Amino acid sequence: MEIKCIIKDPVGIHARPAAIMTQEANKYEAEITITAHEKSANLKSIMSVMALGVKTGEEVVISADGKDADEALKSIEKIMSEQKLI
Repeated sequence: MEIKCIIKDPVGIHARPAAIMTQEANKYEAEITITAHEKSANLKSIMSVMALGVKTGEEVVISADGKDADEALKSIEKIMSEQKLI
């Protein structure tokens, strides 16, 4: 399962939203990956997410695989919306 989003935050995915997304991802057993500009990172690792360097206007794909994947994706999409990333 996956969701696609365009990042709207003027700073891109910076430390605060990355930390919030990582904390949310770690609540789930599913393997969760964020992909941007053909690079992927484990969404459960803030350093990996920050290393992607996602900027405003870029598309990201968040995919999850595992028994709670659907619930994880819905929750992460909600968090991203609340943080005004998307």
